[in-house]
Amino acid sequence: MSIEVKVPVLPESVSDATIATWHKKAGDSVRRDENLLDLETDKVVLEVPSPVDGVLKELKFKEGDTVTSQQVVAIIEEGAVAEAPKAEKKADAAPAKAAAPAAAKSGSAELPPGAAAHAARNDVNPADVAGTGRGGRVTKEDVVNHIKVGGGARPEQRVPMTRIRQRIAERMMQSKNSIAMLTSFNEVNLSKVMAMRKELGEGFEKSHGIKLGFMSFFAKAAANALQKYPVVNASVDGSDVIYHGYADISIAVATDKGLVTPVLRNVENMSFADIEGSIAGYAKAAREGGLKLEDLQGGTFTITNGGTFGSLMSTPIVNPPQSAILGMHAIKERPIAENGQVVIAPMMYIALSYDHRIIDGKDAVLFLVDIKNQLENPHRMLLGL
Repeated sequence: MSIEVKVPVLPESVSDATIATWHKKAGDSVRRDENLLDLETDKVVLEVPSPVDGVLKELKFKEGDTVTSQQVVAIIEEGAVAEAPKAEKKADAAPAKAAAPAAAKSGSAELPPGAAAHAARNDVNPADVAGTGRGGRVTKEDVVNHIKVGGGARPEQRVPMTRIRQRIAERMMQSKNSIAMLTSFNEVNLSKVMAMRKELGEGFEKSHGIKLGFMSFFAKAAANALQKYPVVNASVDGSDVIYHGYADISIAVATDKGLVTPVLRNVENMSFADIEGSIAGYAKAAREGGLKLEDLQGGTFTITNGGTFGSLMSTPIVNPPQSAILGMHAIKERPIAENGQVVIAPMMYIALSYDHRIIDGKDAVLFLVDIKNQLENPHRMLLGL
C-alpha cells in the first residue's frame, strides 16, 4: 500500500518551507517515526518523520526546493522490504574497486547537491573532508573550509541565504525602518548576585537539578520592572498601543543557522528554577534543531546576552512588534567608588533599546535603573520590590 508523506501543517505566519536535507533516498528502507527530511522555515527547522515502516518509493522534490503546507513530498510503500544488492561476479570485482576513488572524487551521493558540486569542481575527495553537519554530514561550508586550509587559489563562493537568515534580515530592516529606536545605558555591580550564586548555587542545583545562572536574575528583574513600567511591555498596532498584562520574555539564543528567540511565558509567575529549566530546555532544543514554531511565537520583551561572546557594550535591535530589548554584556572587574572607597567589583554594562514612539526617555531610564537596583539588591526580587 502506497502512503503519502506530506509537509506538516504550517501556521498562518509561515507560508512555505525549503527542503534542507533528505536523510533517505529512493529505495531505502524506513521505519515508523524515523526522520526522512529536514524542512527549513523562516523560523525553525522541522523534521518530517516516516508515518509507517516500509520502503521509500519516490521523492517528489530535491534539496533546495520550496514546498507548502500539506504538499506531498514522498511516497512510501508500506510493509515493503528494500531489495538486497545483487552479488557481483568475481571478474567484475577488480574494475569496481578501481573505479571507487574516481567516484569519490566526483562527489558522493550522500553529500547535499551544493557540497557535491563544489567538491567536484575543485577536485576534492569528500572522504578527506571532516563533516560538521547533522550526523557528521559533509556540508558545502566544510568543503570550502577544507580547500582554504589546503592553500592554493583564493576561492570565493556565492551561497543563498538560509530561510532563517533571510527572515532575520527582513526583521532587522523592518525594525530599522519602522521604529524610532533609541538606546540607554547603565552599569550594574553584580557582586551580590555572584555572592548569592556562590552561597546557594550548590543547594539550588541539588534541589532543582539545574545550575543557578545569571539569566534567571535578569529575567526575573525584567519581569518585575515590566509590571511597574507597562509601556515598556507594550506594542504598537497601527495607531493603537497594546498593553500586555503579562511578561512573555523572548530569550535570544545563538544557533549555527542564526539567532532564535524562544519565549518564556508569564515570567512574572515563574520561579528561578522554572526560568533556568526552561532556558536550558530551549538551548538544548535550539542546538539539536528541536525548537517548535510555537516556542518562538509571541513575546512582549526580549533579553539578549552578548556577553556570552565577550561583548563589552552594544546597542541591541528591537524585535518588532515588541517595543524594547535588554542587552546584557560581559562581566568585568573594574575599580569603582563605594562608600568613599575605591573597590574592585564585577561590573556589567546593560543597555535598553526602545521604541521612542511610545516609550519616553524617562520611562526607559527608570526601567533600566529599576533593573539595576534589583540586581544590586537581589533580595528585593524575592520580596517583589
